[in-house]
Amino acid sequence: MARAGRMMMAMPTLLLLLLALLLPGQTRASSGGSGGSFQRALVLDMARVLLENYCFPENLHGMQHAITQALRSGEITSITDRRTLAAVLSAGVQGALNDPRLAVTFEPGYVEPMATPALSLLPREQLARLVRGSTKLEVMEGNLGYLRLDRIVGRETAARLGAAGFGFLQENVWNRAARTRALILDLRHSVGGELSGVPQVVTFFSDAGTPATLIETVYERPSNSTRQLWTLPRIPGQRYGRRKDLVVLVSKRTSGAAEALAYALQNLKRAIVLGERTSGGSVRVDKIRLDDSSGFYITVPTARSTSPVTGQSWEVNGVTPSVPVRPKEAVSRAKALIVARATIPRAVRSVSELIRRFYASRDKVRALLERLETADFFAVVSEDELAAKLNYELQAVCEDPRLVVKTTDSAPGDPEEPTATTPGDDSSDLASALTLPDDVFTVEVRSGNTGYLRFDRFPDGAALSRLERQMVRKVWEPIRDTERLIIDLRANTGGPSGALSLLLSYLHERSPPVLFYTLYDSVQNSTTEFRTLATLGPVYGWHRDVYVLTGQHTAEAAEEFAYLLQSLRRATLIGEITSGNLLHSRSFRPEGTRSILVTVPVLNLVDTHTGECWLGGGVVPDAIVPADEAEETTAGDIVAFRGEMRTLVEGAGALLGDHYAFPEAAARVRTFLEAKRRDGSYRSVTDYESLASQLTSDLQETSGDHRLHVFYCDDVEPEAPPPPPPHELPKLPSSDDDDDDNAARVIDALFKMDVLPGNTGYLRSDSMPDAEALKAVGPQLLTQVWGVLVWTDALVIDLRYNTGGYSSSIPLLCSFLFGPEPSPRHLYSVYDRASSSTTEVTTLPQVGKGARYGEQKDVYVLTSHMTGSAAEAMARALQELRRAMVVGEATAGGSLSSGMYQIAGSILYVSVPNQAVLSAANGKPWSLSGVEPDVAAQGADALNVAKRLIARQRQKDARRGRG
Repeated sequence: MARAGRMMMAMPTLLLLLLALLLPGQTRASSGGSGGSFQRALVLDMARVLLENYCFPENLHGMQHAITQALRSGEITSITDRRTLAAVLSAGVQGALNDPRLAVTFEPGYVEPMATPALSLLPREQLARLVRGSTKLEVMEGNLGYLRLDRIVGRETAARLGAAGFGFLQENVWNRAARTRALILDLRHSVGGELSGVPQVVTFFSDAGTPATLIETVYERPSNSTRQLWTLPRIPGQRYGRRKDLVVLVSKRTSGAAEALAYALQNLKRAIVLGERTSGGSVRVDKIRLDDSSGFYITVPTARSTSPVTGQSWEVNGVTPSVPVRPKEAVSRAKALIVARATIPRAVRSVSELIRRFYASRDKVRALLERLETADFFAVVSEDELAAKLNYELQAVCEDPRLVVKTTDSAPGDPEEPTATTPGDDSSDLASALTLPDDVFTVEVRSGNTGYLRFDRFPDGAALSRLERQMVRKVWEPIRDTERLIIDLRANTGGPSGALSLLLSYLHERSPPVLFYTLYDSVQNSTTEFRTLATLGPVYGWHRDVYVLTGQHTAEAAEEFAYLLQSLRRATLIGEITSGNLLHSRSFRPEGTRSILVTVPVLNLVDTHTGECWLGGGVVPDAIVPADEAEETTAGDIVAFRGEMRTLVEGAGALLGDHYAFPEAAARVRTFLEAKRRDGSYRSVTDYESLASQLTSDLQETSGDHRLHVFYCDDVEPEAPPPPPPHELPKLPSSDDDDDDNAARVIDALFKMDVLPGNTGYLRSDSMPDAEALKAVGPQLLTQVWGVLVWTDALVIDLRYNTGGYSSSIPLLCSFLFGPEPSPRHLYSVYDRASSSTTEVTTLPQVGKGARYGEQKDVYVLTSHMTGSAAEAMARALQELRRAMVVGEATAGGSLSSGMYQIAGSILYVSVPNQAVLSAANGKPWSLSGVEPDVAAQGADALNVAKRLIARQRQKDARRGRG
């Protein structure tokens, strides 16, 4: 038996290979030999039966050679015990084809059972009793139907029953079931039936006029035929329809046609299946004798089912219930489920009505209502799932984190439920106070003449207005002459927002008036603008710095206050992200639900700076630090940095005015920077790194020049010389002597050269060398490079990976591509800001004897987004002079020269292009825009495109020559 065990482990692969013997041309004689002839014959019989009957014939092909080798090994033929042989073959075929229904058995005394007569062959009266006994309908309290089907009646059986027999079922079962408000279909005991009856039942649960739906496809191998089960265009009697709830009960006994019915209703989203996983039966499984005398049988599934919805089947694995429960509890759970689902339409309508009445973003209401109207709640089986489904559908449309549907244990009206508080709500004892208590505001003047204001709860707006004179005396007059102000909201848990405008007014100038924010109230259907108010005392004004300290407990009106100060660019926020608990929502319990809570934003605070509604989610400070470190951070590094920020911003603008190659653009940028500083746009900047990033963005946005860049070097002393420009390349080694090896190394470092098929020259340069280096290797360059390329019929110059270098070599390189001229060709001009002079760059009158490529042969220059600086200048010059066709990607736009300048003796530096490349054709600068290719192509494919262009041109030349 040990050997048999080893055989069983090897058989999955072995049996797969074995089945290949069934390919055309294989017979019993193919086994050959005398030893093990019985085993070989048995294997061939099994293979024949599988090929003729197994419902997955596509799995049996392609293994002839390997199984022949396995048979020759003798492992199968050496098994003499027939039961062991059957077990080995059974395990192997199951593992190989991954089908547990396949089984080989040795049963010498097996007597085939008498075939069960088809239902349609039974006497009509007996058939009627059988069908009636397998069908039971009960209408329970509340018009809840319970229909038990222990057998699916097929079309043949229905026809045999006749009009009288089937009419009894129609009138007393199906028509009565159609009139119930919800139905439980019990298939827990259904172990028989006919697949042909499934379409009629599925059609009963669909609406009249619904297009025919393919339910299932059944393939039968013995006849090699396929039949499709479709819903019916009409059925006798009434329909249950699609809109009412249907719960199907299943158990591990449920099999055959009942499984097909449950699977179809579940995947057509018509029923919720509740119970146990079904048995995993089969459409048809046959037990077939392998020969007439050996006693070996093989059990084979001869038909298979496939769902067009899932592409899979209920066979073998069974139907997985949507709600797993024990069979004994299935009916009670189904009743509870129907009760729960009965609340869904009312709950959805209630949520829709709440959104229609209260949702503040009115422009999204229609889309939300349409989404809820068309949403599919088929799979919802609990209030938790209903809440999750509603929340998903709403967020898919509005993406508003304030609009939330969730389940909660709190009862309506519990304190935990958020409620809306509108401006002016009275939540403060100040409403009835005659004097302003000393503990409402804490005011101090600290070292460095820094004002400090703390309040841990927002006072009521109306009350604070009545007590404004006392507030002026206790708050604003003590800090009126401070140089800066710290407002501490770290422990401020909020309150009503009615005091926002008054407090904001004291932090702005009296004139001109400022629109702080707009508030839309959906309950009142009103829009209110909140502007600067007339104050009774001195205002702190706009120009002095204000720092707001926040913490994770900062909430409600305190968050709004912090958000508005940040949005209005009036203050710098330092600390932790706030709680995200706004005052803009109300919570409701949808009708018919017990645990669902819908939170609807009823107020929209519109940010006047962006014009967008604030969706909450917490306010993110400009400098995020732990709350207990916020005050120390403000008093230290940030205040010190803010003291020199004006000098840094003005210094960056001044450097552009002095050195930028485009004076008009420099003046425009300088004005823009100063305007941004004055309107508070740099109040969100808290350190050198963020200032460098912000200045870089502003410089590039205003000028359109991506080469302008501000960066910081915190490890460089202010008096140290600035670092070299990042694109500057070290000079290549020159050859001062006649060392040919050294010159060859220099040339190899500069150029990659080849002659492509079709006598096309290829020259690649990844950096622009210094002219002095080229002159040093001039003789070798003429012989090793130009001496080879000059004889080609077309030339490709590859600058795709050339990021620039020295522009001094451009005249020499371009000169090789022109013929001898009476006067040099104007390539481009260079305007130098430092000297305010313009220099023309031209080709050279002489380049060496016999070295010119000439102007008659085509030249193609390859570019990519990496091509920059001097490489761009060369490509653009050849393009404008129509000496070369540029193929590839548009270049980024570089500069021949950039200077690095220190800003006001700080650790900040600005890179400024101080030269402009002017077009030889029109005298206008082009370096900002780069080079647009004549033929656009992906950089990686540019060489292939150039080859095709060359081939096409040669074909044209050939046709022209023949003409």
